[in-house]
Amino acid sequence: MRRLAVAATSAAFALSLAASPAEAHTGTGLAGGFVSGFLHPLSGLDHLLAMVSVGLWGAILGRPLLVALPVIFPAMMAAGAALGMLNTPMPPVELGIAVSVLVLGAVIAFGARAPVWLACILVGGFALFHGYAHGRELPSAADPVGYSTGFVLCTGLLHVAGIGLGALNDRRDGAIMVRGLGGGIALAGMVFLYRVLA
Repeated sequence: MRRLAVAATSAAFALSLAASPAEAHTGTGLAGGFVSGFLHPLSGLDHLLAMVSVGLWGAILGRPLLVALPVIFPAMMAAGAALGMLNTPMPPVELGIAVSVLVLGAVIAFGARAPVWLACILVGGFALFHGYAHGRELPSAADPVGYSTGFVLCTGLLHVAGIGLGALNDRRDGAIMVRGLGGGIALAGMVFLYRVLA
């Protein structure tokens, strides 16, 4: 099982090296509606890792955060998207996204037991950045409603995937793998952060 943890960490790190920061946020020429929106979160490693991490951390923390975090994230992401469509000034968005991957990976790797209020604020704040980046893209979509629906549905399924991985945390060997996965996600976040700041 330790070999699996090392493999997961190595894979996440290797993927982060191959990917550019915030790949999902190209900002130009979005096509169509629901299917395009559903596939979009899968096109950027930063968004994918953050979404899985939210579900994974919620599973580690248990109720009520098991349910609350995967609900808060899409809700705050929608608020962030609205801010993006309105072109509201925000701190550097790509920096916020990179930090979200780093921090979420780190709290999983270290098994951080945050109070309910702090976990909700962290996840909600990170969701604003992810939503803002995608909200800036929505006006160019042919069907913003269908696109948004697909995007939110895929995000929810990525949360569910994270919750599924979190079930491994209840086993001793599984907990090692989960910590290793968190470490790999944190390393990916460090790569994203370096590329944003470089």
